[in-house]
Amino acid sequence: MKRNLYHNLLNWKKENIKLPYMLVGARQTGKTYIIEEFCKNEFEKYIYLNLDIREDIREIFEKTLIPEEIISNIEVLLNIDINIENTIIFIDEIQVSERAISSLKYFCESDKPYKIITAGSLLGVKINRFKSSFPVGKVWIDYLYPMTFEEFLEAIGEEKLLKIIKQCYENMEPMLESLHQKALNLYYDYICIGGMPAAILHYIENDKSILKFKDEINEMIITSYIADMAKYTENIESIRNAKIYHSIPAQLGKENKKFKYSLVEKSARAREYESSLEWLMASNMILKCNSIKTPKSPLKAYLDDNFKVYLSDIGLLRVLSKISVNEILLNKNMLFKGVLTENYVAEILCAKYRELYYWQIGSGMYEVDFLINIDGDIIPIEVKANDNVTSKSLKYYVERYKPKYSIRISTKNFGMSNLIKSIPLYAAHLI
Repeated sequence: MKRNLYHNLLNWKKENIKLPYMLVGARQTGKTYIIEEFCKNEFEKYIYLNLDIREDIREIFEKTLIPEEIISNIEVLLNIDINIENTIIFIDEIQVSERAISSLKYFCESDKPYKIITAGSLLGVKINRFKSSFPVGKVWIDYLYPMTFEEFLEAIGEEKLLKIIKQCYENMEPMLESLHQKALNLYYDYICIGGMPAAILHYIENDKSILKFKDEINEMIITSYIADMAKYTENIESIRNAKIYHSIPAQLGKENKKFKYSLVEKSARAREYESSLEWLMASNMILKCNSIKTPKSPLKAYLDDNFKVYLSDIGLLRVLSKISVNEILLNKNMLFKGVLTENYVAEILCAKYRELYYWQIGSGMYEVDFLINIDGDIIPIEVKANDNVTSKSLKYYVERYKPKYSIRISTKNFGMSNLIKSIPLYAAHLI
């Protein structure tokens, strides 16, 4: 399946292939697949090394960090000849070997044309807790998230619909009502499925029928995430990680979505759970959205102590919340349909901007879902799960701060009125 990140890989090859490439992302987002496709398509030869299952390869890095010796030992171990001029080496699950990560500095500094590409499911955690000197400035770091709605439409063969959505966005003109409804229906399928490649493939293989979709795919992914927490952390931390993860539906289900440790565990304290929260963020299993006191640039300079937490994938959130597909399609649970909608937008903005911000005042009396910085202008974004777009918070924000314009994401068609851009849910990726 086509991924937008492929363009980043091509840019790396063209602009700075001397820097080893490191792809960070949660488990089962498709890191190995996209890198293997890139290596097969763009290079004459490639070598795949999985450090999680090849202890003998890990041992090579334990003995030496010198690139020439590493390559020579790999040649002997695998009984192959490696022509570094036309061969790319893909080191998968590199997070299991700190020495392998350290070696990237020396591959970068070598005068020989090594081409090294790496990935790891918990690489973000390893980077955050690196005990040695991380090769800062010596690697090209990129992030892969679950498939966006745009990538979902491409995967199911709806390129023509995507093109029209983009045209209407650029011209800010309504789509034909029939096409608008078609796009909304596919969006509803997407928020039920989510963006994990295995889940989307299951949907495609079952005639693109949401009624045939089985939650077992996403349930297995959640199980693997919990297993990773137990495998790669100490016992007490793994328990806390899991408690935070399972608390996300309750955190988002309340009116004021500010993260509360008391919802993780009644007696929980920040100092006990901060490390686990950081672990989950670094693993890309959750997304943190910081509260802003004053909407000015740079947003990071105006943080307060509050924050919200979203799940990395909308399909995983639906399954973790025990919300059935029928509840979403038949509008039987509008509260959680709103939660899923907000999480959906959080995923899109995080993939584009890496950091999430929102604004609130008066303990949540007024709250704008997201803020983004576009060319120095702080733009507020309001998210609605339906066409009821009344919002006292956005009105208050606009009157107080007078932004250049505002964005409202909802089921309404494209349009512009009173300096508010109306963007349908299915076009949020274009912001």
